Amino acid sequence: MRILQLTKETKHNILNDLLKRSPNHYTEFEDRVADIIAAVRKDQDAAVFSYTKKFDGADITSENVKVTDAEIKEAYAKVDEKLLSVIRKAKENIRIYHEKQKQYSWFDSEESGILLGQKVTAIQTAGVYVPGGKAVYPSSVLMNVLPAKVAGVDRIIMTTPPEADGSVYASTLVAAKEAGVDEIYKVGGAQAIAAMAFGTQSIPKADKIVGPGNIYVALAKKAVFGYVSIDSIAGPSEILVLADETANPRFVAADLLSQAEHDELASAILITTSQTLAKQVSEEIDRFTEVLSRKEIISKSLENYGYILIAETMEEAIAAANDIASEHLEIVTENAYEVMTKIRNAGAIFIGEYSSEPLGDYFAGPNHVLPTNGTAKFFSPLGVDDFIKKSSVISYSKEALEAVYQDIAQFAECEKLTAHANSIRVRFEKESS
Repeated sequence: MRILQLTKETKHNILNDLLKRSPNHYTEFEDRVADIIAAVRKDQDAAVFSYTKKFDGADITSENVKVTDAEIKEAYAKVDEKLLSVIRKAKENIRIYHEKQKQYSWFDSEESGILLGQKVTAIQTAGVYVPGGKAVYPSSVLMNVLPAKVAGVDRIIMTTPPEADGSVYASTLVAAKEAGVDEIYKVGGAQAIAAMAFGTQSIPKADKIVGPGNIYVALAKKAVFGYVSIDSIAGPSEILVLADETANPRFVAADLLSQAEHDELASAILITTSQTLAKQVSEEIDRFTEVLSRKEIISKSLENYGYILIAETMEEAIAAANDIASEHLEIVTENAYEVMTKIRNAGAIFIGEYSSEPLGDYFAGPNHVLPTNGTAKFFSPLGVDDFIKKSSVISYSKEALEAVYQDIAQFAECEKLTAHANSIRVRFEKESS
């Protein structure tokens, strides 16, 4: 793994390289995605089933597109009891964490006859996309569904690509049932996003679509934003480790590789004040890579987006971490909590050598759907807030309005909006005549 001195130039170059991984740079796929969306809007089920046959090889129709209770029961029979137990433990941790995020309506009233407030309402229908294909993601099901359940969403639908025989991974179905999904549909890719955005004869329209996916899914979510809400346009996975000479190089190397194995565009960065640690971590990475099952993906990821940066001071290292704004940030330093207070930009922060990133991916409770590609500077992890909306509440008595109506009318006339002014004055025309 390459070792570089942290300078303004190296940081600038790394930031530019990382931004190239954003879905916004894959414009060559946009026309194809637009064609799929247009076809689904026009032909609905027929287009969805045609694309499912083309891309997944499955013969899906209106008769079998929806997962049945019998299929879910069969999935439970296939899932190992130990895995089911882990899913249930993780589900409870995730639920408890997100319960603390709940917001409630509030109202303030005054004796003058003014009532102001905010009404918090869950969205009616949430659509959750769960990837299929090369990997199975029951953890993604839990992380996307449980915040919606805690928020009080009325109806949660899920789409996921089928296998060629029309089946869906057993662990995905079990996780969906455990989390409380109401309906599951066998469709993936951009066609699934379009179906949830606009609705078809078989698949209902959602108010918001969440969940990760490949470049086609990401660009489809971007294209339908505005017709529906979305969580984010997620990029490849990232980890940044801040470490000093007290860190265990074997632990650090293992954690960097936990993200590098995702795909060839994943980013793994160590920023350290210790040259000795830098060399030790590089050596450990070489040893681990030789024995790990996804060796080729890891090697490509590290070759493209893997860096060990040596900083002169921890303050310089922290500043670089804030500029990079990584999806996952591990702090493995002597004064880790003090360092944490200086972090402004990170999707999730892991403190101490026993808080490895996969703990957050699967089990601890905080959401693993996180901002990527520097968007942690202005986005937050998926949470309960993503599944609620807020309405302002305003109520004035006649007496309360009478005390201020001339001020409001003057403001409206300043903006040359005379109908605005009239709608206020008309209520007091008798008093002023």
